[in-house]
Amino acid sequence: MRDYKKYDTWKISHELVKEIYVISENFPKSELFGLTSQIRRSAVSIPTNIAEGCGRSTDKEFARFLEISIGSTNETEYLLLLSCDLGFTSEDKIATINVTLNLIRQKLIQLRKKLLNNN
Repeated sequence: MRDYKKYDTWKISHELVKEIYVISENFPKSELFGLTSQIRRSAVSIPTNIAEGCGRSTDKEFARFLEISIGSTNETEYLLLLSCDLGFTSEDKIATINVTLNLIRQKLIQLRKKLLNNN
């Protein structure tokens, strides 16, 4: 079994989740069960699926969970764009988060390729 806390991708995505929680704290209260909840869930899904994949017995299974994390990265990126377009946050606030999301996505893709090439 792998230790998910040793993966840089998990560490970076864990920090991202904390940032998303801070930013979404300022979303309108009317969005608590809408966009606020959705963006938090999608962000949390990134490190959660890395952790869950680490508990799987094969590289192929782990790679499948990384693929889910990649999808959640894309979802989070879109929800940040939407929150900006709706005026819930600013482009400045999401700019650095988007850089982090791109880094996470890149690392997830590389790790997934490595795992699948081992088979």
